[in-house]
Amino acid sequence: MEQAVSDAEILLVDDEPGLREAVQAYLEDSGFRVRTAANAQEGWEQLQQVRPDLVITDVMMPRVDGYQFLAQLRGDDRFKALPVILLTARGMTGDRIQGYEAGCDDYIAKPFDPDELVVRVENLLRRRRETIAAVAETGNPDLAEVARQVAEIRAMLQQKPQLQTQPTPLALDLTPREESVLKLVAQGLMNKEIARELDTSVRNIEKYVSRLFSKTGTNSRTELVRFSLEHGLAD
Repeated sequence: MEQAVSDAEILLVDDEPGLREAVQAYLEDSGFRVRTAANAQEGWEQLQQVRPDLVITDVMMPRVDGYQFLAQLRGDDRFKALPVILLTARGMTGDRIQGYEAGCDDYIAKPFDPDELVVRVENLLRRRRETIAAVAETGNPDLAEVARQVAEIRAMLQQKPQLQTQPTPLALDLTPREESVLKLVAQGLMNKEIARELDTSVRNIEKYVSRLFSKTGTNSRTELVRFSLEHGLAD
């Protein structure tokens, strides 16, 4: 197993303690880092704190079942591309179709061979890694990470009324072009989109974003957007 795949973090959501513990142990023995949740609500709460590389969720759970949990994930921009495996005792064709229509990436019926689960997990993670690598090779080295951050930014903007506004630091000293870039970053635009909007090159936008990180003391686009919202710098 390749290190980049086996070192991935997985969120396992299942209301059966015995199965949850057994699957967790097997995945960890295979080199994965595994977080667990006993139901969809716990799983959702964990997703607000950490960003796993893949989710495995049972379908038959009380209150919120796996299909509903998956719909909740796919309805959030932050998790639209997060690989999800549905794990269930229901193996009928109609159930599998329902799972795929809901947006799952794979569907495994119980009882299952743990080795098969590991292989399917590896395949999904490998495809995800290859997709990110392919996107990153399009000419913008941070595009793959930006795509994830933009989703977080858009979710953050939905919470804008709840953010506390503070006075803008006097020492910020942004140039007009930096202010323009910051406003577009805060709208959730990626570097390529900002470059097109401002009629300049992607490389120039990357330089402006780096300067904004330095001037605001932030390290990512999401931190930069939060800073701008909290200090009244974004419309």
